[in-house]
This record gives sequence, C-alpha cells and structure tokens, in this order.
Amino acid sequence: MTLRPIIADTLQPLRHGFFTRQGGQSTGIYASLNCGPGSGDAADAVAANRAVVARELGLAPESLVSLHQIHSAEVVRVDAPFAERPRADAMVTDRPGIGLAVLTADCAPVLLADAQAGVIGAAHAGWRGALAGVIEAVLAAMRGLGARDITAVIGPCISQREYEVGPEFVETFLDADPDFGRHFAGGAGDRAQFDLPGFVLARLRSGGAEAEWTGHCTCSDPERFFSYRRTTRQGAADYGRLVSVIRL
Repeated sequence: MTLRPIIADTLQPLRHGFFTRQGGQSTGIYASLNCGPGSGDAADAVAANRAVVARELGLAPESLVSLHQIHSAEVVRVDAPFAERPRADAMVTDRPGIGLAVLTADCAPVLLADAQAGVIGAAHAGWRGALAGVIEAVLAAMRGLGARDITAVIGPCISQREYEVGPEFVETFLDADPDFGRHFAGGAGDRAQFDLPGFVLARLRSGGAEAEWTGHCTCSDPERFFSYRRTTRQGAADYGRLVSVIRL
C-alpha cells in the first residue's frame, strides 16, 4: 500500500504532508502507518513507519523529529535533531533538512510556514493546549526567527459533529472567555458539541496567520485515520497515531 499524504496547496512549495494511517508495516489495531512511539505497537514497526515517512519527504530517519507531547503551550526551537524527545507541543526551525513532526489521533495537527523568511513550525493542538495558548506561542516563536507572513493549515482532526462534551468542559472555556461559547453547539440533554478546528482556526487568525482546515474528520473515517474517541467508543485497547510533517 502506498503513502497518500494530504497536501495543502497553501503550504507549497515547502515539502509537507498530513499522513493517513495507510502505507505502513504495523498490523492489527495499529494497521498500518502508526508513527507513535508512545503507543503499544512494536517499536521496530513504528521505527520502520517513521523511516518510510522520512523518505517520502527526502529526509534521513533521524532528521524526522517529534516531541513527547503533553497538551501544553510549550514550544521548542529545533536547530538539530535531538536524541531525546523534549516535553512540549510545538516546534519551530529555520534550518533546512529537519522534518518537524506532530502526532495526533483526534487532536489538531497544525503545520505553519513563512516560506519567504525560511521559517516553519508544527503544533499539536488538543483542547487543553489550544486553550493554554499553544497557537499563540508557536506564532510568537516563528516571529522570533524572522517570520512575518505566516500561513497555517490544520490537518485531519475530530469534527464538531463527533466531539460531544459535558457542561464542565463548556464552563472551562466560558470561564476563560465568554466569547468562546460560539465554538459550541447544542447537543442532547446537558451535552454540547465542541468545534476544535474552528477554535484553533480562530486562534490562528486572531494571531495574524492566514489559516485553513483541510476538512477531514478523524473520528468518522476509520479507513483513513486513527481516532482516540472512536477507539474509546469501541472499547479497543489502544490506537495508532497519525503523523503530520513539514520541512524546509
């Protein structure tokens, strides 16, 4: 099975891809392009899958860097591949030949670039990180490297129709800013539906970036995407992680 990454026209000519779950070596619940070292998949299969992604983007496997993601607003500047994954949720670089990779399974992967300035970024934006300010932090870090006209694309993530939450979740957002209520729609009973891509888009645009979402829902497309929420509904033991990568 060949790789079929989703490419965003607005990020070209920079090499990048929002990779689906197809085209790897993992089996069972991880089939097949599971790139998450934090999953319960065999380590050699994950390493082989990451090497396939690296080759697709013209990178050495060790130049595909990812983080120990912690749902934070922490950003790392990458000047060279690191031996141990930092605990953070976003990266920026102005160095050619390094692939910035984020891992997701419903959270929003965000790839960012100012191609003219030669600065790129990548962010893992779950609701906690997005509310904590990971988008604002990665934009600021890119501007610290000289970026000015930043384009950002949100890749496959959970859509509003699939993201049902309880009243405590809604209150957390309203306590931060009553205007955040516009990102919720009514659900059954006391439930609501949260628009994660819409919230992240709003943070990007208010931060001065040109931004779009690819429109792909991870939870509703089991053939193409891993999904934490779908896995939870089905009672499966674990789930694979999608990878999204950008490089200079």
